[in-house]
Amino acid sequence: MRIAAIIPARYDSSRLKGKPLADLCGRPMIWWVYSQVKKSNRIHEVVVATDSEEIRQVCQQYGLACVMTSRTHRTSTERIYEAAQKIPADVYLCVNGDEPLIEPGLVEQVIPGEGEAFFAANLMAKIHNPVEVVDDTNIKVVTDEEGNALFMTRSPIPHPKASTQFCYYKHLGVLAYSMEALRFFSETGRGKVERIEDINELRFIEHGKKLRMIPVEAQTLSVDTPRDLDFVRNIIQEKLERGEVTL
Repeated sequence: MRIAAIIPARYDSSRLKGKPLADLCGRPMIWWVYSQVKKSNRIHEVVVATDSEEIRQVCQQYGLACVMTSRTHRTSTERIYEAAQKIPADVYLCVNGDEPLIEPGLVEQVIPGEGEAFFAANLMAKIHNPVEVVDDTNIKVVTDEEGNALFMTRSPIPHPKASTQFCYYKHLGVLAYSMEALRFFSETGRGKVERIEDINELRFIEHGKKLRMIPVEAQTLSVDTPRDLDFVRNIIQEKLERGEVTL
């Protein structure tokens, strides 16, 4: 089974413009994401998918494989689908370009077994910090008994009315798709709730498709604000000083 990891990288982020190129200890953020994913022995190919000539040039400078995609895509999943049509594989992983602390072993946990024509999966992690529960940049997830997503929202769910004996989970920017699942997403319109919440993965849920949620323990952080950048920069600097990562 051939696995391709595609890193969507858009320059005009609504929260932090140009963040794939933000400097983290002497390297752009996209370099850190790419380098981490590249360490996996189970992933056969890693490619950046971007709509930005500036990002493409930086990828070329650092030797990162890159494909250009349309500027009209409204979601990272649509960008993944366009790139996937140029990259032969059985499974396509999406690793968001704002996850510089991502570990290769974590990414591998979303890879499915053999033989599923339609497959869509997403990693989720337990929330340990109460502040993250009310932060609308963290997408909260509720699953059924089989681990498939029931709902995803920016609001805190479930509500602790009858019991407080539960854990909140947030989605991580690591997903896996078969080509059939990507095609379905691209050819299906946004549902009512997706338009309200602005969460891509709701397209599967609203149209009755299974989205498998895989729980993992993770200390990764999606970079959405200048404060996030400073936090990640400090962590990377500490890892450089300890020799845990190299430039």
